[in-house]
Amino acid sequence: MYDAGMVLLEKGGLGRWRSWLATGVRAGRVLDLGCGTGRNLPHFASGVRAIGLDPCHESLRKARRRAPGLPLVRARAEALPFRDGAFDTVVSGLVFCSVSDVPHGLSEVRRVLKPGGALRMLEHVRASGRVAAWLQDRTQPAWTWFTGGCHPNRDTEAEVAAAGFVIDPATYRAQGDMRRFESHPSHPSARPSPPGARGI
Repeated sequence: MYDAGMVLLEKGGLGRWRSWLATGVRAGRVLDLGCGTGRNLPHFASGVRAIGLDPCHESLRKARRRAPGLPLVRARAEALPFRDGAFDTVVSGLVFCSVSDVPHGLSEVRRVLKPGGALRMLEHVRASGRVAAWLQDRTQPAWTWFTGGCHPNRDTEAEVAAAGFVIDPATYRAQGDMRRFESHPSHPSARPSPPGARGI
């Protein structure tokens, strides 16, 4: 269902934003956080060393078919199994609507980013209009159950700022309830590595 829905949305314009999300990464090591069925993975340039991560085994199986040569890891955003400063870029496409603990997940993103690293995001956010936001609140429990965790009424943009990231205005685009932007940590994260965090 997810892939079928994404095909329709991407033909309607979301595809250009997804392409921006991945093709804007020119080099270095990148984490595709919440890679799902791997729709971002084919867009990365050949010089990029990408790793896909997702908590769902079935989604990772589909991602493997899209990007057979890339390493894939099963884990959650709130517990990234990587050392501090492991990545030049973290990419997140339609992910933080379904992360259980958004502040913790963003804290983990900051931890695994190198100094000067970038978080590139494509997300839907809480509606700006009162009626639309009220409808999101009313439908959220049923929608979250139906979609397997998506919260349509999260103000992810504000959560990113609260987590200590500064959004680059030159990259910021808004269309309806959709947002895409690149952001950078405003200061080094002081949070220590969680027990057992290691690897690349």
